[in-house]
Amino acid sequence: MTSQSLDPAVGHLLRELAPQVLGAVARRHGDFADAEDAVQEALIAAATQWPAEGIPNNPRGWLYQVALRRLTDHLRSEMARRRREDAVATELSAEGTVALPLDEEIRVDQDDTLLLLFMCCHPALTPSSAIALTLRAVGGLTTAEIANAFLVPEATMAQRISRAKQSIKASKVPFGMPTDEERAERLSAVLHILYLIFNEGYTSSVGAELHRADLSNEAIRLTRALHALLPSDGEVAGLLALMLLTDARRAARSGANAELIPLDEQDRTLWDRRMIAEGIALVSDALSRGSIGAYQLQAAVAALHDEAARVEETDWPQILALYGLLKRMSDNPMVALNHAIATAMVHGPAAGLELLQALDGDPRMSGHYRLDAVRGHLFQMAGDHERAIAHYRAAAERTTSTPERNYLVTKAARLGAEQRGENPTHEG
Repeated sequence: MTSQSLDPAVGHLLRELAPQVLGAVARRHGDFADAEDAVQEALIAAATQWPAEGIPNNPRGWLYQVALRRLTDHLRSEMARRRREDAVATELSAEGTVALPLDEEIRVDQDDTLLLLFMCCHPALTPSSAIALTLRAVGGLTTAEIANAFLVPEATMAQRISRAKQSIKASKVPFGMPTDEERAERLSAVLHILYLIFNEGYTSSVGAELHRADLSNEAIRLTRALHALLPSDGEVAGLLALMLLTDARRAARSGANAELIPLDEQDRTLWDRRMIAEGIALVSDALSRGSIGAYQLQAAVAALHDEAARVEETDWPQILALYGLLKRMSDNPMVALNHAIATAMVHGPAAGLELLQALDGDPRMSGHYRLDAVRGHLFQMAGDHERAIAHYRAAAERTTSTPERNYLVTKAARLGAEQRGENPTHEG
């Protein structure tokens, strides 16, 4: 979409506007694949023209109008090639009219992005395909980033996204606004999408940046909009609380040189107390209603971490109990991984290491760097520095995040220096 020389401000604006414009185009024309192609062409045009000519007064309207023209040109070309009947030609002619003022022609607002989330959860798609498609359309994630979130190879994810588009087209079911009943059926997938977008923004899985604040902020914004739409839904409130309680720590997660600082080493005075208070209020209210879901439990774990003024005051027995509930509620290997960590904090590293053995046979975790990273941490707790170093190094080789790789390499180096009786503060 953008080139290396593109003004960062323009690039950020285009990433922000892309899902909003795509939502409007797809809503009007009902064909996701064609709408996405048209919007991508409009984004490329903007990336080329805006740096030289300046950002237009109505950038969303500009993108929509250009995308509409591209789509109209494509449809006219297809119609000429296939010689569609006169009725279709008449309909196309009406769709191709763009003479109205932009403010009347299109009202692309923030709700179009939320609408696009529900539209992407199409009945022709499996939940996993719908989520993958939406992460691409709404989150702007690359195929590699989506594959990492799903714990599958990039080629597999590329095929899944391509098949999703083909399935929507073949189904003949319009790609449009869902009914209230359809919206309720798609809510679970929408929440999972928002969760994954936030996670990718809070801890970027690929590249040199630890955070992608544009993604995490967008996930929070959309979840706020969803909460306003469904204020009595406990899981929507739980997800918003989880995001706020987690994002509240962002300022303390990196040091002066952008290095990763783990939770137990963070300066807690840097945490955003306003966000923490809002998150705690949300999850407390949601839990009081009686119907408890996975996002509420994860938010409760985050609240326990945030409420501890010092790391030593963390209520690990309560966290372990919550992860126990989560583990019974879902078959998520990351929950099992966190349950093992909590077990180690309460019952000792040997107990945690024993639980990790069950994950060795899970294909979703096979070769995943987090399993090695946790093993390294637990072996370090147990005083087995040689094994800890080996697992830290293995994790560093497998991660695609530069800050996490640097952190793991540094951990291994410091433990090695301690073994040799050196002062780790004098490295390098």
